[in-house]
Amino acid sequence: MKNRFQDIASIDFYQNKKLVKWLIFLISLLLGLGSIGYTHRLVEELREREDRQIRVLSAALDYAATTSENLTFINQEIIQQNYSFPIIMVDGEGNPIDFRNISFNNSQNQADSTRILNQELQEMQEDYPPIVLEEAAIRIYYRNSALLTNLKYYPYIQLGVILLFGLLVYVVFSQSKLSEQNRVWAGLTKETAHQLGTPIASLMAWMDYLKNSPVWDENQEIIQEMDKDVTKLRVVTERFSSIGSKPVIQPENVYEIIEEGVSYLRPRISTKVDWEIQSDSKELVALLNKPLFDWVIENVCKNAVDAMKGKGMIRISLFQDNDKFVGIDISDTGMGIEKMKFKKVFTPGFSSRKRGWGLGLTLSKRIVEGYHGGKIFVKQSELGKGTTFRILLPVPLVEGTPFKSKGMWDGV
Repeated sequence: MKNRFQDIASIDFYQNKKLVKWLIFLISLLLGLGSIGYTHRLVEELREREDRQIRVLSAALDYAATTSENLTFINQEIIQQNYSFPIIMVDGEGNPIDFRNISFNNSQNQADSTRILNQELQEMQEDYPPIVLEEAAIRIYYRNSALLTNLKYYPYIQLGVILLFGLLVYVVFSQSKLSEQNRVWAGLTKETAHQLGTPIASLMAWMDYLKNSPVWDENQEIIQEMDKDVTKLRVVTERFSSIGSKPVIQPENVYEIIEEGVSYLRPRISTKVDWEIQSDSKELVALLNKPLFDWVIENVCKNAVDAMKGKGMIRISLFQDNDKFVGIDISDTGMGIEKMKFKKVFTPGFSSRKRGWGLGLTLSKRIVEGYHGGKIFVKQSELGKGTTFRILLPVPLVEGTPFKSKGMWDGV
């Protein structure tokens, strides 16, 4: 028993959001069904009680119609004490001769009252068979009391309230969890940028020293590559700094940014990976933040290299997707993704590698959708043949118009 509770307590609620959602729904449903079952039992008991009451009332009326004795007690304590269920007594020809507990809605018109009474009589005839008083040639029609009718519908209303409450709990839980994660991401990135700042500044100073030292002539190519890596470190710091604050989104040439990113990655990734960039135009412009968008391309491409195990082809296709978005398809020839995992690959912690952190695609989704107001998703994938990720970035509506992101990190 103890191990079972430990297993429940160790559930990763973020990784199993669907499980949590269905768990809340199931608990709400069980509570609602329990309430319906209990209320149904109360309704049946009340119906039986009202049935006994109507039969006692009928017996009293039948007795009163066939005896000449003093019936004061029967009249006051049985016949006149029916304040709950509506009844209508009709004669042998079906004409109402008396009634109890019929609401006429303050009608002062005799014709309206007669119409309402006949309508009530018709409904009663559909609900229950009449009780026939043979001696008095009277039939008594009746239906459930207002209390019993309300109790019949109450559990369904209660079930709806419980399910609504369960939904509200799930939404509040999800939003609070998301808000907490955003604060953690922002705090972590700000601190990382701060920690990287000092050593990077020192490295840049050393690079300047090497460029002006005697070793420059003999090691020029090596120092240039080192300089590129130091510059890359500075860009990484800018990325982290941008994540922790609101980045500047502005029109940029998408083709040039991707070409620059591929040029940096190509010599630093396996030489067995072939690259290909296709574009409808080299002048495609989208609204983006360059350091952050570079990060997205780098993350998706590195995931593609891992999926191909360092050998294959990465094809990047750029196109104009109507007049609202610039589209970027990044295709690889890797092992592919199961269709049921298309959305799960963007979940924090999800990774196909044993030592993977599972944060690259998560960051990419946050950057594209949270900052840029775009979309990123798995367009298609086939096991053993490869995967295509699609990125959609908004284009400037009017030249020079500032862009406002969705503000995922606003106020963080």
